[in-house]
Amino acid sequence: MSDRESWQAARTRLMNRLHARLSARVRPATAFVSSPEPRTTGAVARGRQLTAGNLMFAGHLIESNGAKIWDLDPPDAAWTDEIQGFGWLDDLAAVGDLRARQLAQEWLWGWIARHGKGQGPGWTPELTGRRLIRWIHHALFVLRLQDSENAGLFYRSLAQQAIFLGRRWQVSPPGLPRFEALTGLIYAGLSLEGMEAHAVPAVRALGAECHRQIDAQGGIPTRNPEELLEVFTLLTWAQSALEEADLVPDPDHVAAIARIAPTLRALRHADGALARFHGGGRGQEGRLDMALAVSGVKKRHTDGLAMGYARLSAGRTSVVVDAAAPPVGKASYTAHASTLAFELTSGRRPLIVNCGSGAMFGRDWRRAGRATPSHSALCLDGYSSARLGKPGRVGSVVREMLEDSPRNVPVQISHADDGLRFEGGHDGYVTTHGLTHARILELSFDGRGLEGEDLLMALETDDKRAFDRRMDALLLGGLPFQIRFHLHPEVDSAIDMGGAAVSVALRSGEIWVFRHEGGAELTLEPSVYLEKGRLRPRSCNQIVLSGRAMEYATRIRWSLAKARDTAIAIRDLAMDEVDSD
Repeated sequence: MSDRESWQAARTRLMNRLHARLSARVRPATAFVSSPEPRTTGAVARGRQLTAGNLMFAGHLIESNGAKIWDLDPPDAAWTDEIQGFGWLDDLAAVGDLRARQLAQEWLWGWIARHGKGQGPGWTPELTGRRLIRWIHHALFVLRLQDSENAGLFYRSLAQQAIFLGRRWQVSPPGLPRFEALTGLIYAGLSLEGMEAHAVPAVRALGAECHRQIDAQGGIPTRNPEELLEVFTLLTWAQSALEEADLVPDPDHVAAIARIAPTLRALRHADGALARFHGGGRGQEGRLDMALAVSGVKKRHTDGLAMGYARLSAGRTSVVVDAAAPPVGKASYTAHASTLAFELTSGRRPLIVNCGSGAMFGRDWRRAGRATPSHSALCLDGYSSARLGKPGRVGSVVREMLEDSPRNVPVQISHADDGLRFEGGHDGYVTTHGLTHARILELSFDGRGLEGEDLLMALETDDKRAFDRRMDALLLGGLPFQIRFHLHPEVDSAIDMGGAAVSVALRSGEIWVFRHEGGAELTLEPSVYLEKGRLRPRSCNQIVLSGRAMEYATRIRWSLAKARDTAIAIRDLAMDEVDSD
């Protein structure tokens, strides 16, 4: 992180604090212009944990023992950001009983007493926007049985935060943070007395941001599917709020929703969850389907890539492949070295996965989760296909950009004799080893089999020289590679057929068999599944094909297919277990 970036970040924090305190001096807004409609949905189980005193945010668990949330010593900046955004209000509202309401009221008015005059953390445009949305969504829930004095404090704080947003939304980072800030400002302008003047400028600014950030294919620069869902959800909320107020959203706003919806459908697995790439998770249960339904957009993605991902789908099976270069610049702060990695889901059951983002488990897990070995991809000689560069600040968190990443990623999707065929390649190992990695995937028309082929090739004369130099450095011992297939934690796996295959059993009753050819060594090794909302990584297994590239061209073939005695259609009635960790 450069001195200039450090100075700019410090100046932004100082100005945010100044405007927060100036905004706190005003006393407008005494009521809502219109009754707010709650649109956010929380998790009942998580809400009950909160009412029991078990506070888990950003991968940390603190037992409150009756202490107010604002009195606790935060373990890190991510914890602070999460509680300041008031996402927990969704979970308490989902429970909806007396104890949940009392806790929500205690924490909300506690925030007003502690931070309402512009003090402390939480006064950034993105967090303020996120907080305003939750307060307005759940206003009826938290205001019930409150006296006029507390109601006045609530409305006044809303107005003060809206004024702060009106002054400072421009300094929020482009992308999701700015969408949060502008959506919160629109909500405040439509809902609060005296704040109407903020609505129209915010509507125009949101349209301009949609034009800048949402590309022609409905994607965003970070290529994070879950972040795209969050942006899409905010846009649908803002559109609904404007239409309920008999206002017309900006044309670029409406057009962005129409572009994003087909892309999200292409990134949705057969079980309804999102593919996990570039820092994104599977998405909150039901969030994707709800957002798509609210949008009213029925269009599906046409042939080709969606935000740089290829989708193969047949029968009950879906395969999503990272088929484009990783994000660059500041958009790569949460990006992963996952080019040509894939995930496979059968029916309601994920089978092949990527490890996911380890950001909630600390710096070491975050860095490990971004590396190529944490993905269902090929890793060469211990190198990732892209390397971590200099650190920079994303909000309150320091992260690294990706550098020396693949730039040339040719892709072709076509029909094979008995299914769908994906062909792709990347040059992420050309500069270091002179080798291009190519991957071919064929999914049968009935979805019962996936055949794959991974190739390492030195294509040009300079590439062959680079390969020879690397071979000389290894005393002609060959360049070691591993092709990894990470299995979901709920998958049971075992070496079979005398070490020639791996049997994979899903909780639905399906049996899949992994085989290979090409001289590589087949092993079944431990792995981890990095999942948001948990205290620690979940243990699982990974299938690993290991070998050495000895020549200018190396080819490894493998297949993953349902066992012959597996029924064509399985009624999956098994319930997912609820883990306590």
